[in-house]
Amino acid sequence: MAGPLQGLRVLDLSRVLAGPWSTQILADMGAEVIKIERPGSGDDTRLWGPPWFQAEDGSETRESAYYLAANRGKHSLTVDISQPEGQDLIREIANQSDILVENFKSGGLAKKGLDYATLSALNPGLIYCSITGFGHTGPMAEMAGYDYLIQAQGGLMSITGAADGEPGAGPKRVGVAVADLTTGMNATIAILGALYHRTQTGEGQHIDMALLDVQVSWLANQAQNYFCSGKPPARTGDYHPNLVPYQPFPTADGEQIIIAVGNNGQFQRFCEAIGHGELAHDIRFATNAERVKHRVELIELLVSVTKTRTLKEWTVLLNEIGVPCGPIQDIEQVFADPQVQARGMQVSLDSAHGPVQGVANPIKYSKTALEYHKAPPALGEDTATVLERVLKKPASEIEALKKKGVV
Repeated sequence: MAGPLQGLRVLDLSRVLAGPWSTQILADMGAEVIKIERPGSGDDTRLWGPPWFQAEDGSETRESAYYLAANRGKHSLTVDISQPEGQDLIREIANQSDILVENFKSGGLAKKGLDYATLSALNPGLIYCSITGFGHTGPMAEMAGYDYLIQAQGGLMSITGAADGEPGAGPKRVGVAVADLTTGMNATIAILGALYHRTQTGEGQHIDMALLDVQVSWLANQAQNYFCSGKPPARTGDYHPNLVPYQPFPTADGEQIIIAVGNNGQFQRFCEAIGHGELAHDIRFATNAERVKHRVELIELLVSVTKTRTLKEWTVLLNEIGVPCGPIQDIEQVFADPQVQARGMQVSLDSAHGPVQGVANPIKYSKTALEYHKAPPALGEDTATVLERVLKKPASEIEALKKKGVV
């Protein structure tokens, strides 16, 4: 394995997406990740299909696309943590781990003796990251949280979708589980910070990550718009609330082009390129602040111009003068995009069923390049090897645990 985290061990007690996303990033960065799953069923997302992965011979497996998206590079160990023997196994592995990630409901693991207080007493250097919907404090701490709910309660849906009065108006969720994904990313950031603290002090610590906290933090400039204006931002559909022009425009071939003008210089070059240099000197449009005020008038003028050329023609012209623009691509087009291919954003990993395609990690180090070494594991495929290698369990003891249904 390569990557900056090689030599570190992660005990992954998480499931679904936020926790597994974090631990997949850690695995990509070289850490050994031991994923604990329920015997017989495993991670909930194993059943979240169709679509299912198709084997090399064309047959359909029962490995869901959802599960495959967040679990590469891990070792699957099935353990029944409702049994005392299973809890003992988790404590043994935690005692030999650097990081633990879990997303049980607040207080759920304390009943099993697998909470931070218990495990840190055994392993003071353990970094223990808890991911919940609402955190371990506050009136909603005991409640389960799911991405859709968090997008709604955390304000994201209120600013996503067509504006009131437009066709299809109403709050919309984002097309991927962004609350889960960004929480997984922030959990990874928090873990890396805790690792640095441990190098200075030798101490581990508990990390309390909440989906709602992360979603609220992700409101970013829209939250600041509210703080500065005192008014909750409204849905603006395809256009930007603070920049104009910054939205899709129709073209002659029926496609749309995103034109994203970020400053007055770009706007001046854009106006010259489309043959309407006078717009850059019109008092209504000369500055971004005025363009925001007079967005409707400006966009009506620009739409009449963008319809005169094709998407490709506009893309070539505007790229030549440094005005950001681009097409709206579906996911098939994304992975056929020459730039995406040049950046190596699709990976293939061998599995028992044949090559598994996946989205690459976007991190690119100059010294510790990431290497992908293991496809998402089948349920429990590493149980015996992990127990033997990490805990030094003899084959007879592993067999006895299997007969009891502990593993």
